Amino acid sequence: MAHDHASDCPACQEPAAAFARHDHAHCAQDVLERADGLVALSGARLTPVRRRVLEILLEEHRAMGAYDVLKRLAAEGYGNQPPVAYRALEFLVEQGLAHRVRRLNAFTACMHPGEAHAPAFLICRLCNTVAEAPAATVREALDSAAGLLGFRVERSTVEALGLCPSCQEQAA
Repeated sequence: MAHDHASDCPACQEPAAAFARHDHAHCAQDVLERADGLVALSGARLTPVRRRVLEILLEEHRAMGAYDVLKRLAAEGYGNQPPVAYRALEFLVEQGLAHRVRRLNAFTACMHPGEAHAPAFLICRLCNTVAEAPAATVREALDSAAGLLGFRVERSTVEALGLCPSCQEQAA
């Protein structure tokens, strides 16, 4: 069941917040609360290690590699075997709570879990900050172009590499 909470979501109101100083704790808490409900609806469980991996991904608007997540888990006593991190990350992606950013071979928390959305990932090539931007019009254009060839898109990921506002200022 998709829920549109755009009216009360700071990230929806201001997608550029990922690149600016903001109340990130609010973002994280909002996603965690929705994650609990969504996982319960699916009949799955947000185990302590799965929840901790989601919390780790939510701590920053950056994509993290599985080994970075594993280091954090190991330091906190969750074990240091790669399958621990990979299984938790795969679960979060399957449940729509995280996205895989292929350009970075990394993962980032979904800032709009439970919503029908087609995000584009804006990736800063210097600081690896990742913003999840709405891209419904991009997806519509892709579906239209594919339809002209008789092709039906089932899944797509849009990733754009560039410079965030902070890195642009530093480079200037």
